[in-house]
Amino acid sequence: MHNAVARKFVVAIPLFKKHQAFKKHQAFKKHWAALICSLLLVGLPASALQQVALDRVVAIVEEDVVLESELNNRMQSVLARLKGQYTELPEESVMRKQVLEQLILERIELGLSNRYDVKLDDDEIDQAIERVKEKSKMNQEQLLVDLKRQGLTLDGLRNQLRDELIINHLQQGIVSNRIKITQQEVDNFLASSDGKFATSPDFHIGHILIAVPSSSDSGTIAAAEKKAKDIYQQLQSGADFAQLAIANSNDQAALQGGDIGWRKLAQLPELFGNQLATLKAGQVTAPFRSGAGFHLLKNIEQRGGGAVLIDQTHARHILVKVSEIVDDNQAREKLLALRERIEKGEDFGKLAKENSEDSGSMLSGGDLGWSTPGMFVPAFEEAMANTDIGKITRPFKSQFGWHILQVLERRKEDMSDQVKRNQAQNMIKSRRFDEEFQLWQTQIRDEAYVEIKI
Repeated sequence: MHNAVARKFVVAIPLFKKHQAFKKHQAFKKHWAALICSLLLVGLPASALQQVALDRVVAIVEEDVVLESELNNRMQSVLARLKGQYTELPEESVMRKQVLEQLILERIELGLSNRYDVKLDDDEIDQAIERVKEKSKMNQEQLLVDLKRQGLTLDGLRNQLRDELIINHLQQGIVSNRIKITQQEVDNFLASSDGKFATSPDFHIGHILIAVPSSSDSGTIAAAEKKAKDIYQQLQSGADFAQLAIANSNDQAALQGGDIGWRKLAQLPELFGNQLATLKAGQVTAPFRSGAGFHLLKNIEQRGGGAVLIDQTHARHILVKVSEIVDDNQAREKLLALRERIEKGEDFGKLAKENSEDSGSMLSGGDLGWSTPGMFVPAFEEAMANTDIGKITRPFKSQFGWHILQVLERRKEDMSDQVKRNQAQNMIKSRRFDEEFQLWQTQIRDEAYVEIKI
């Protein structure tokens, strides 16, 4: 209750601190902090004054405060969690300082989330609670008991998770936006051995080994080769690879049906990698020999590599926006009239230049070029997907206004190179995220007004 009272008064204080000259001035900081403390006490009854005196402000953070009760509750929760994981913990004073700093950063980031208008659905919080129960292997009743042990309630957990999720959304959005990656950096990463390994396909491999001891004579070698070829012929005729591996293979994975799991080519002996490189999913190599004997490899399934075919559509459209002058019915009627003129032989492109209100495409006759799924809003995507080549849709509405569109062509485009580049860019960004995150947190901590009262 008093936490809410405290925040109410703090928010009411004139924000002189937003002027940098005042914010940096130490005398102003002290005056502002004193004003907060005096306002907290105004109008409170004697019993409340006593409680506020006990539940004191431990830190002033921008327009907010951290109360001692919050610090104590967080300490209790952190210690309850850490005691189950570690036998020795730092001194309480050290822990208290770290927990207070965590609360200060949370206050700063929550303030930023309000400024950036970060929103959160209740469904996200419900899902987060389910993840907590799943991770801790608890049902609802067990969760409530555990929360009580930590001095929390279900509503308290919801509020805590809400703050955590909002902060996470803020961090991901701002920090990711700070990371700029050039095309040259992507090229350099893809050309490196690290990049080639990371973006190479994964193979789920089956292996049959017909072993040949190093001291074997020519007759033994020939018999092993014949056996490997016989197995290959059976596989080509539709025999089950796993059953043949169990019955014949001398590899350690024989009892697992020869399944040696997922591997990248770089993780395999070069001899194996060369055999698998051109093998399609479901195919088996012809027998080949190494120092250990004769091998047959099966590409059970594959992730990545090969062509990535994406459906693309080439379309053009005419947009009429709704305004104070043009209502929905008038926009629709105008497009119906234009559609009729096109079907009678007038040029779509010419009418788009004269009538479309899409500034990005009107000069090119409404031509949108080649598009991939997800480029347009759902209403537009749906209309485009359900229209045959050469046909013109009836007027339909999106968030931008009313449209008619014509599908000109469709094709499947190999986007494997772009997919690989996107993958490389995401990996580079992931590697830089932690460093950029620390720099950002240091920056916002330095720039914020914080006064620690203990």
